[in-house]
Amino acid sequence: MLRVDRRLLLNPELLTPDDRAVMIPRFLADPPRFLFFTGKGGVGKTSLACAAAVHLAAAGRRVLLVSTDPASNVGQVFGLTIGDRVTPIPEVAGLEALEIDPEEAATAYRERIIAPVRDLLPAPEIASITEQLSGSCTTEIASFNEFTGLLADDERIGRYDHVVFDTAPTGHTIRLLQLPGDWTAFLDEGKGDASCLGPMAGLNRARTMYAVALQRLCDPAQTKLILVARAQPSSLYEAARTATELQQIGFHNQVLVVNALLPEPDPRDPVDPLHDSIHAREHAALVAMPEALTQLAQDQVTLKAQTVMGVEALRSLFESTESSGPQGDSHPAVTHPDGFDLGLRGLVDDLRAAGHGLVMCMGKGGVGKTTVAAALAVALAEHGIPVHLTTTDPAGHLTDALNQQGTEQIDGLTVSRIDPHEATANYRERVMRTKGAALDAEGKARLAEDLQSPCTEEVAVFQQFSRLVHESRRHIVVMDTAPTGHTLLLMDATGSYHRDVVRTMGEGTAYTTPLMRLQDPTQTRVVIVTLPDATPVLEAQDLAAELQRAGITPWAWVVNASLAAAAPTSPLLQRRAAAERPHLARVRELATTAGRPTPAVIPMLAADPVGDVALARLSALDHPVATPA
Repeated sequence: MLRVDRRLLLNPELLTPDDRAVMIPRFLADPPRFLFFTGKGGVGKTSLACAAAVHLAAAGRRVLLVSTDPASNVGQVFGLTIGDRVTPIPEVAGLEALEIDPEEAATAYRERIIAPVRDLLPAPEIASITEQLSGSCTTEIASFNEFTGLLADDERIGRYDHVVFDTAPTGHTIRLLQLPGDWTAFLDEGKGDASCLGPMAGLNRARTMYAVALQRLCDPAQTKLILVARAQPSSLYEAARTATELQQIGFHNQVLVVNALLPEPDPRDPVDPLHDSIHAREHAALVAMPEALTQLAQDQVTLKAQTVMGVEALRSLFESTESSGPQGDSHPAVTHPDGFDLGLRGLVDDLRAAGHGLVMCMGKGGVGKTTVAAALAVALAEHGIPVHLTTTDPAGHLTDALNQQGTEQIDGLTVSRIDPHEATANYRERVMRTKGAALDAEGKARLAEDLQSPCTEEVAVFQQFSRLVHESRRHIVVMDTAPTGHTLLLMDATGSYHRDVVRTMGEGTAYTTPLMRLQDPTQTRVVIVTLPDATPVLEAQDLAAELQRAGITPWAWVVNASLAAAAPTSPLLQRRAAAERPHLARVRELATTAGRPTPAVIPMLAADPVGDVALARLSALDHPVATPA
């Protein structure tokens, strides 16, 4: 909301009403031509991107708003059908919008690669290539291919003063574009190995376009990156990681926006311990934010009572804090959502009855997978069930969730972490020692560079992941997985391994691959974790569809941090709780095909559930918890 220094970011109460009325977001002061909004799902980057576009258009600029987000709801925000064509926004003169559909882009991208060889190769080979190009890595590259075509094409964007992108390119895709330009010849000679070379093979003819796009991305006079985060440790950590990663590859013009910051309680409103606790928790997160973020210019946007939908709501997003409502307004309490189990008790009881198997907690970063995984593991151990709790998430913080000292006192609980860096280093060394042994100096250099790709990490982690799948035959293994995109790449690696085993063993030979164990509902139980908001639910829906493509049906759904289940008394939080209803209803619909058709809901808590006692309480909730124990 405000152009502020760090002192005011941490103490917004110091701002006067006049200050709030005249200040504008720092990221919109002297804006360059290209603005990119990036952040975890559910932090509000689409709302901010749309509001920024409306603000610039109101200042008399011609603006193109482009979404490259797989979970884009730009059309929903404006109440229009937009899609892959430039669409004027009738209520905002000078503003047009475009949505790049990642799945459509990936389909077209696959066809461009496969079409020339479809009549030259046997059908099984074509099917194998199609499957290899069906992963999230291909979707990401295909979307970026569309994005760079737009960014570098002056004929398409020449008439716009500003182009606002909802979802910036990741460090992953930018690093891919910095790889050598002759990968196709390298692959044709049979020297390549693993990772992204297959998807990258279709990009080589457009190197000039990529060079222009990269030059514009890394020019601070032309481009600004807006890192959107919530005032939560995990969200700020992710923003810091992104900031550092992009700075390392030359993307330096960055601004941090802390979105949906809970305002000071209105003295006219009833005292709400939950409101007070969340406000204090957010302030503490800002004070302890990672050092990489303290070096950036910073803005804040306060939480609005209603979902930001429509042009009028967008116009007011950067204005002063709204009142939660006229004094005396009626705000009926929102109680436990119908059709949900409160807490994790039902899941724990079912897992106790099973006694063994793999439990995979999956979902986008920031939705609470680590908390849910740790809570399930602690509850099972306290019931005398041996359980191994582990994470494949590079950003996983199991020891923080468990409060490391406390975990040593839980009998039957083993805690581990697959170290992606160690696994990747070992994998790179092994590939260079084997496949690289017969290459000349130039070939070795190219292979070594390819092995720096983030996709290499997924291949390396998969090997350790397979051992955990095997271990789960004897007892329960609870796994806190990596964020969705990483996890789907891991699933792709599993599928490739499965196909290789089938081809090697031949017909009539008995075998069991990791994929077969993942597809077996008596062996593997996937728990999808989400938040009661539009983007996280849509991302969870897409994850479920991707799992179904791999023959894996989710076992259970968990909605985390629900205000509707917390029964707040603050009018602002009550209105936010009411806004959760359609998203909770959608989760109920999605859960009907799961093994446990009744989803679970965890209420927003006054204190973070850290440590074994607090985690165990998530499996013993009988009513909403509004105050710390």
